[in-house]
Amino acid sequence: MVGCSVPILMLDCTCRLLTISNVMCDSSKTLILGIGNSLLQDEGAGIHAMNFLREALADRDDITFLDGGTLSFTLATAIEDTSRLIVIDAANLNASPGHTQVFEGEAMDEFLGSNRKRSVHEVSLLDLMAIAHLADHLPTRRALIGIQPDVIDWGEHPSAAVAAAMPQVCTQTKQILEGWQ
Repeated sequence: MVGCSVPILMLDCTCRLLTISNVMCDSSKTLILGIGNSLLQDEGAGIHAMNFLREALADRDDITFLDGGTLSFTLATAIEDTSRLIVIDAANLNASPGHTQVFEGEAMDEFLGSNRKRSVHEVSLLDLMAIAHLADHLPTRRALIGIQPDVIDWGEHPSAAVAAAMPQVCTQTKQILEGWQ
């Protein structure tokens, strides 16, 4: 176990809020990282999905849940300290709203690299993965679950299409976890 040295808030699988004083990034656990702005409906798809998964997978003690918000460099340590990473985020998949797609391993890297659009966030997921790669700490098992957004407007709840995709995201997450056993 490696201690995190960044001020982040996390939820462990018992749904306890973890603060810097009691966070330990256990590389034997899978980190599920939800990213996005949960105040902009479907832009927060990753956060909404992470919250759904936290409830659906509450019996799993091998998972750490992290609300990555709109990303920042403080997430680099959490990513570097895990060997298994599942990221969930809204993504332009050129598909119908609520469509989900899994990108695993090199497919994730290729998807992130091919979608180098400007980010309104402090740092992009591609930047964080590049930091981990340069530090030779890129998670060996990594996956991105992209969710096609429908509505990016003020609101704390996802659109009907994205909300309906949550069970599919849960199924895809479980399939990834089973494949990594």
